[in-house]
Amino acid sequence: MAAAKTTRLKHLITRTEILVMPGVYDVISGQLVQQAGFEAAQVSGANLAACHYGVSDYSIVSLGEMIEHSGRIARALDIPVLGDADTGFGNAVNAYLAVRAFEAAGVAGINIEDQIFPKRCGHLDGKTVLPLDEAVMKVKAAAEARRDQDFIINARTDALATEGLEGVVRRGNAFLEAGATMVFVEGTSSLEQIRQAVRLIHGPVAVNLVEGGKSAQSTTFADLQDAGVARVSLPSTLMQASIHAVKAVLGRMREQGGIGGYGDMLAGFGISQNLVGAEEIRELEQRYLAPLLNNKAGA
Repeated sequence: MAAAKTTRLKHLITRTEILVMPGVYDVISGQLVQQAGFEAAQVSGANLAACHYGVSDYSIVSLGEMIEHSGRIARALDIPVLGDADTGFGNAVNAYLAVRAFEAAGVAGINIEDQIFPKRCGHLDGKTVLPLDEAVMKVKAAAEARRDQDFIINARTDALATEGLEGVVRRGNAFLEAGATMVFVEGTSSLEQIRQAVRLIHGPVAVNLVEGGKSAQSTTFADLQDAGVARVSLPSTLMQASIHAVKAVLGRMREQGGIGGYGDMLAGFGISQNLVGAEEIRELEQRYLAPLLNNKAGA
């Protein structure tokens, strides 16, 4: 029997090789990540809010909506999916209930962060974090809520912008003591910051890389692995790529005045259909419907 997705994700986090997790926001983006050979995917709350609701990452999407979207993605993929619980959708009790809901939805773990509500994108200025004791209690509640002890609690801290590295380390180690699986240091701007965080935090450390954000744009996955990072997410990449590609096709469409002038920019109808299981549907039709049609034809 295959290991549970929670167990597989925990193994990917604790092994020596860095885990690279592209950010997804719907089933199509998740399927593409899986087909590309990545071992896990991260639901990007910011991209989900942007693509499905047309709003910025400002705590607009509710727990129920996030569960619905994240669960749909997780159930469609064979690889583990890490959900985004934002600030836990309230206080420590809300965080406890959120973990129960995410776990039931089939995701393999969550990010939960120490910003105040409403939060904002981690690569924007103007963030404010909770007092340490309140943030720790929220992580403790999240950790104690999980029924499967391999369910990942990725405790994110945005304290780098407000308390510096000292605050990040203090919070990260407190989160680990409270039961977090991993500490997500948000908003890093240099490889040296990352190295120091990994050295001083006594457990797995996660970061992200955002094109055009605060991330050092020349940082490679090999650099991060050399620094000892356990996991890196790419929350903005796929949405940025999609926006660019759609804009290019629309521009070509306007120029050509028809559908025949941009085939080189499309995946192809068959590929797009098979991505969402058209081949499986055809097989089911042959299994269940073809015999009925044959019987009617022979009657």
